[in-house]
Amino acid sequence: MKTVVAIYTGQGLADPLKAVFKEVLPDIRLVNIIDDSLIGDVVKAGRIPEGVARRLVQYYHHAEELGADVILNTCSSVGEVADQARGLIGVPIVKIDQSMAAKAAAEYGRIGVLATLPSTLEPTLRLIRKEADLLGKEVVLVNGLAEGAFDALVGGRPEEHDRILLETAKRVCEEADVLVLAQGSMARMEQSLREATGKPVLSSPRLGVEQVKSVLKQLESNPS
Repeated sequence: MKTVVAIYTGQGLADPLKAVFKEVLPDIRLVNIIDDSLIGDVVKAGRIPEGVARRLVQYYHHAEELGADVILNTCSSVGEVADQARGLIGVPIVKIDQSMAAKAAAEYGRIGVLATLPSTLEPTLRLIRKEADLLGKEVVLVNGLAEGAFDALVGGRPEEHDRILLETAKRVCEEADVLVLAQGSMARMEQSLREATGKPVLSSPRLGVEQVKSVLKQLESNPS
């Protein structure tokens, strides 16, 4: 049985992602490492503090010790730490938003990126730009920061969070061919945003797990 270790910086995505794994990769052993202090420290600093980066790398090492065949980094805010850590870790690290960013860059020219935190928006914009550069393609990126939505969510007002996100999506969709949800926790709104805007909407959880499945197949085909 293959083992996937998913590393979380907060609590919100673990249960929804577990359900996606059960559907896409029902026969793997899934281990979750959750440290919800990580996203709190990132939000407070407005960037990735050195302490957060060090703790994440330690968790990647712990994942190796747990027998991970693949590590899934589930937080878009810290994906660049995963990039830097790949040379230190002996198993593949999949970033949950990599496939989403690649799909957006490959298939669309004007890409609206929705996020409730600047610390997630900026890395996602950079990732999509990087994927477009790899394709030799020019894309237009539209900033879709839903200001106030994150505070509403952590303040126990999910309806207000959803309202702000919906209003932001309606504004951004006028300039975009597709909407990209920068945070995996926003995936629950994918269908409602699609219906409200009439535009394609991409979210990361399923695409990320499908990439994990692809990497596991490659490992089976090319054991080392």
